[in-house]
Amino acid sequence: MKSTETFFASQYELIRQSRTVLFGFCRTLTHADLIRENELFGRGGSVRNLLVHIANTYEFWIVKNALKRNIHFTEYESKETIDEIKTLFTRVDREVADFITAYASSVSEAIPTEIDGIKKSIPASVLFTHVITHEFHHKGQIVSLCRHMGYAPVDTDIIW
Repeated sequence: MKSTETFFASQYELIRQSRTVLFGFCRTLTHADLIRENELFGRGGSVRNLLVHIANTYEFWIVKNALKRNIHFTEYESKETIDEIKTLFTRVDREVADFITAYASSVSEAIPTEIDGIKKSIPASVLFTHVITHEFHHKGQIVSLCRHMGYAPVDTDIIW
């Protein structure tokens, strides 16, 4: 259904715009601060690690589970700069576009998944909602982490 595809594409475009703002801010971080780990923040506790974790979540749910593609998950240490992370997200963006096209006419289609031996069927719309809300959760952590390091982050909300 074209209207559903347009809706999901427009939703994801808002996500991409917010991500672009965050990447612009992250360019102001020193390399040391980009990779500095803080044990109070999950998933490796650095800006870099959290960004790669966001990409890995898209890779897991969208690429591996929904699109049924083989994927080698990105290692945190394989990305040293914001430009490398942006390139990673360019690939993620293509995969999400494929997902939107594939599931636009079947958003309630149950996608079989398995995590730690537990099998579930999750509607495509729920997978999409999960990955985008997950991204915003970790964006909040990144902003907070940067504040802890003395930076004044920009607003990454989609309504400004």
